[in-house]
Amino acid sequence: MRRVSKELGLGSLALAGTAFFWSLAGLFIKLVDWNPFAIAAGRSVVAALFLWAVVKRPRFTFSLPQLGAAVSYALTMLAFVYANKHTSSANAILLQYGAPIYTAILASILVKERPRAEHVVGFAAIAAGMGLFFVDQIGGGSPVGDLVAVGSGISFAFYFVFMRMQKEGSPQESNILAHIITAAAAGTVSLFLPPPVLSGGAIAAILGLGVVQLGLASVLFAWGIKRVPAMEGILIAGLEPIFNPLWVFLALGERPSRNALIGGAIILVAVLASSMVSARREAAAPRA
Repeated sequence: MRRVSKELGLGSLALAGTAFFWSLAGLFIKLVDWNPFAIAAGRSVVAALFLWAVVKRPRFTFSLPQLGAAVSYALTMLAFVYANKHTSSANAILLQYGAPIYTAILASILVKERPRAEHVVGFAAIAAGMGLFFVDQIGGGSPVGDLVAVGSGISFAFYFVFMRMQKEGSPQESNILAHIITAAAAGTVSLFLPPPVLSGGAIAAILGLGVVQLGLASVLFAWGIKRVPAMEGILIAGLEPIFNPLWVFLALGERPSRNALIGGAIILVAVLASSMVSARREAAAPRA
């Protein structure tokens, strides 16, 4: 069981790294003066090419888990872009991170992984931490934008569960398909919007988004989700919002508020405690 515990720990670290790379989106996007759909299309084209090069010979089976993960991730990315344009960024993030509730329901039905006590307590603490984190920014959105943000949380939950269903296989192909779908959909929409202005800075930022923020994150996620239950994985993803102000502080010198610091600390402690309790539980479990 030590091996299982070690695998769980490494998988948790990989998912924490995923959240770390995902959090770079805001910083890179600030460097690109394009419409959101052009950014989404550009970064997904780069990410798809990067992941194809990593996998080398992807195997597309178009099974339900593979296709389900691809479609749900594409919907998450597209819905989040739309939500950020039609509601406040705080609303978009908070409403999307209702995902642990949906993940708990879906995981118990589809992969027979029921949430444990530490997951329930962890989610409650993360919800409280996010409330503090964004207390000064909540509101100012539109009903449609808020509804789409909720939808992105539901599709995000489906993504975690469908990826977890591929724990015995190779889930990376789902990410490649997701970026192809996103690039096609967002690229089509961007044709009807003002064309992007190409510049060295914009191209470098799009490459950074595709290779680092999405590409490396996808590599870590596909590896980690094979070793970590879906419910715990979605809780670890809750680290993403607390990394964002770190980048803003380092790049722009903007200090986070006192509430944001307290909320971030609560989220960090909740994720660490939940992961440690789960690891101990696995280590103490009797051998089959």
